[in-house]
Amino acid sequence: MNKKEKLRIVFMGTPDFAVATLATLVSHDYNIVGVITAPDRPAGRGRKLQQSAVKQYAISQNLNVLQPTNLKSEDFINELKSLKANLQIVVAFRMLPKVVWSMPKFGTFNLHASLLPQYRGAAPINWAIMNGETETGVTTFFIDDKIDTGEIILQAKTTIQADENAGALHDKLMNLGRALVLQTVGLIESNEVKTTKQDMAASLKSAYKIHKETCEINWEAPIDQIYNHIRGLSPYPASWTTLNDDENEIFLKIYNAKKELDATHQLQPGTVIKSKNELKIAVTGGFINLLEIQLPGKRKMKTKDVLNGLKMSKTAYVS
Repeated sequence: MNKKEKLRIVFMGTPDFAVATLATLVSHDYNIVGVITAPDRPAGRGRKLQQSAVKQYAISQNLNVLQPTNLKSEDFINELKSLKANLQIVVAFRMLPKVVWSMPKFGTFNLHASLLPQYRGAAPINWAIMNGETETGVTTFFIDDKIDTGEIILQAKTTIQADENAGALHDKLMNLGRALVLQTVGLIESNEVKTTKQDMAASLKSAYKIHKETCEINWEAPIDQIYNHIRGLSPYPASWTTLNDDENEIFLKIYNAKKELDATHQLQPGTVIKSKNELKIAVTGGFINLLEIQLPGKRKMKTKDVLNGLKMSKTAYVS
């Protein structure tokens, strides 16, 4: 028997971030006996049912796919038991009931995109950038009955560049994470796992789910905070503001910007400065130069390409 056939792995995940890890396990000949992912959901203008990225990849590899709507249902639990898995791996899925995560002999471990115990929660990549961190990483840990609190197996660190956005950091952590999962599985396979309990200190930073109101820019904030907010939400879900002048009120998404330090200007924070090729916002400590934006009903574009058709009075401001 091939050594790697001793492990019977159920993989759980949904987005592209999870596909990279699943593909790595497959390419290293691990025995994936089942893949659990989110149900197909309507998406786009036509509201056609769309398969998750993990499902699409799993089907391409002829893997067994399960899409439960209720993780506690008797039918799903029986189907999961029938796979006879002895290890479960979770990457960007959802909270599991104890009856699921406690089932396999070797446990259930999760890959999380932060250096736990910091940034527990749904959006660790976004919040690390929004909070101005210069370092982050990935963690594998055994799941317990709370969110992201289980004993740590391994961690890997990386720097966050000063101009890096959430999309670029996502891809960096995705690749770092799949290597860490492979290393973690190797330790489990050779019975060499050693774990560390997480610090439960009250000073920890959270990575709670991002909502629309979270994405609104506060133009009264310091320039660095605004800049980090924009790049931490780019390309998804994107920061936003309302552009106002004497006649219009326009909802504006911002995907890319640069900061221009200038402590001498006397403009009110939120004042809009429009030229032929630039759209700048005055803030405390300088200006935020908007480089890529999106108007309602339009695709995102370079700001200089939007300006010709953007009529605006000289007293425009953002709020």
